[in-house]
Amino acid sequence: MRNFVIIFLILIFNGCSNMNLSDYKDKKPLLKLEEYFEGKTIARGVFEDRFGNIKKSFKVFIDGTWDGQFLVLKEDFIYDDGSKDYREWKIEKDKNNPNAYSGYAEGVIGIASGFVSGNAFNWKYAFKLQIGKNKVKVRFDDWMFLQEDGYLINIAKVKKFGITLGRVILFFEKK
Repeated sequence: MRNFVIIFLILIFNGCSNMNLSDYKDKKPLLKLEEYFEGKTIARGVFEDRFGNIKKSFKVFIDGTWDGQFLVLKEDFIYDDGSKDYREWKIEKDKNNPNAYSGYAEGVIGIASGFVSGNAFNWKYAFKLQIGKNKVKVRFDDWMFLQEDGYLINIAKVKKFGITLGRVILFFEKK
């Protein structure tokens, strides 16, 4: 009975997701990361804890370059408390699978990997997240959806030991 209660609580805290990337293969507009992120992009977002409480809001100024093999994203974060952060992603498009990407940024553990289908992109990676004075290993499961007029919605679950700690919700706009 105790194991059943534990499994039940994990399911409640994590929710069940039936999202499958192939479900978006016919959705428009088509998302091509290297085209969308080339140039200037701005994003606005929030981090909510697993109970839905907004803990932090932020703005991200992104400068992207594409050289035919690598997409480099230089991200400047400004948080609502005035703190700042910088992250630089180096993302490579797979030569054998045009829908597959892999990448790295400081703080990423190993390699981030993702796939695009139609207007959607699913990006997964482990990350050393600064929480207070400590860095904690968490897993990100990002889902991005391109909308009309160049808007991109990003919803990312942040998990530790399979338990959802919270979500990052971002809205990107081309400049």
